[in-house]
Amino acid sequence: MRHLVRARVKLGRESDLLQAINNGGLGRGSVAEGEYLRNMREARLCEDQTVRWVEICYCPTPLQEERPYWEEYFNLTKVQDAHDRRKCRDENGSQPWACGNCDCTMRLERKLEKSGEKFLDLLRTGQQDASR
Repeated sequence: MRHLVRARVKLGRESDLLQAINNGGLGRGSVAEGEYLRNMREARLCEDQTVRWVEICYCPTPLQEERPYWEEYFNLTKVQDAHDRRKCRDENGSQPWACGNCDCTMRLERKLEKSGEKFLDLLRTGQQDASR
């Protein structure tokens, strides 16, 4: 299933987050290890000052496995389905592991690309404290 995640960087964790992204350590040890880095490359800082990204997650509870890795750096403010669960081929059992190559959230991801600013660019230039 794909989820739209909204979060705010925890106060004082910006440089640690950037270091974990730069050295590839973000999510290390998780079964979804590479997904974290993809999420940060795609993340946007939106007008309401939340960082948003679309995350692929196969857990029965959204972000069940990923939550501790994200909560090291972020306060998760909202996690919601990014696609109708009834139409999700992985969720309805018609195609296991379909989410990895699915285009079900393409419209949402394009909309996100046009909103706000690239979070990673702001983090790298030291403007990340705008995410509070």
